[in-house]
Amino acid sequence: MTTSVHPPAPGDAPAARPSAPWSGPVFAGLGMTLVGSQVAVSGVLADAPLFAVQALRYTLAAVVLVLLLRATGRTVPVPRGREWAWLAAVALSGLVLFNVGVVRGVAHAEPAVIGVAVAAVPVLLALVGPLLGGARPAPVVVAGAVVVTLGAVLVTGGGRTDPAGLGYALLTLLCEAGFTLLAVPVLHRLGPHGVSLHTVWIAALALWGLSLVTEGPAAVLTLRPGQVSAVLHLALGVTVVAFLLWYTAVDRIGPGRAGLFTGVVPVASAVGGVLLGAPVPGPVVWLGVAVVGAGVLLGLRAPSAAP
Repeated sequence: MTTSVHPPAPGDAPAARPSAPWSGPVFAGLGMTLVGSQVAVSGVLADAPLFAVQALRYTLAAVVLVLLLRATGRTVPVPRGREWAWLAAVALSGLVLFNVGVVRGVAHAEPAVIGVAVAAVPVLLALVGPLLGGARPAPVVVAGAVVVTLGAVLVTGGGRTDPAGLGYALLTLLCEAGFTLLAVPVLHRLGPHGVSLHTVWIAALALWGLSLVTEGPAAVLTLRPGQVSAVLHLALGVTVVAFLLWYTAVDRIGPGRAGLFTGVVPVASAVGGVLLGAPVPGPVVWLGVAVVGAGVLLGLRAPSAAP
C-alpha cells in the first residue's frame, strides 16, 4: 500500500502525517458509527448512576490505552506546559460537561432537542476548525456541513423544550464541538493515542469526584452484571476504539472535513435501534439518512491543494 503526504485543504488545518487518501474519511465514519452504537446500551443504563458509570467507563478506557501503548511499543507522550490546559479543556468540556448537559437537558427538553443541537456540530467545526490552523473555511466544506446538519435534524426530529432546555442544548453543542476543536493544538505532537489517554484519565478523576458528591461513595457498587457489560462496551468500543479512530481522522483530514461525519451518529443510532427490535423509522428519517450521505459527499469534494 502506498502512502503520500497531502497538502492541507483550504478549509482545514494542515495535516502533517502521511496517510492513504481514504483512511481519514473511513476512520471518521467508523468512529462516529461506534459512537452511535450507544443506543444499544442506553436502555440498560437508564436507571444506573450516571457519573459513576461514566467514571468507570473512562477509568477502564485509560487502563486499556496504557496497556495498548505498551503492547505496541509506543511511549506514553507526556504533555508540556500549556498542553495540560488544552487536554483538561477537552476532558472537562467534551467528556464531563457534555454528559451533564445531556442529563440535565432532557429534564427540560425532549431528547430530540438535544439531538438537534448535536446535529449542528458539523457546521461549527467547518467554520471554526480551519481558523485554528490559520486557514479560511472552505465554502464546499461549510455547504456540506449545512446539508449534513439538515439531514441529521430530519433523522433526529424535533421536540418541546423550555428556556432552560435551550440553554442545556447550547451547552451540549459547544461541549461536543470542544471535544474536537480543543484537541487540535496538541494533536500533532501528542498524537491520537496521547490525546485520548490523557483526556480520559482527567475526565475519570473529575467524574469520580462528581459521583462521590452527588451519588455517594457506593454508587458504582449498585451496578448489575448487565450494566457492567454495557460499561465495558462504552469503555472499549465507544471510547478506546472510537477516540483513536476519530482523533486519527482529525489529524489526517482536519476538523472541518472530519466534522462532516458527526452526522453519522444519529444515522447509526436509528439503524441500531431497528436492529435491536425498534419500529422501522418512517420515510422522513430515511430521507434524512440520504441527506446526511449527500452532505458528506459534498463536503469531501473540497480541493486538496492549498489556496
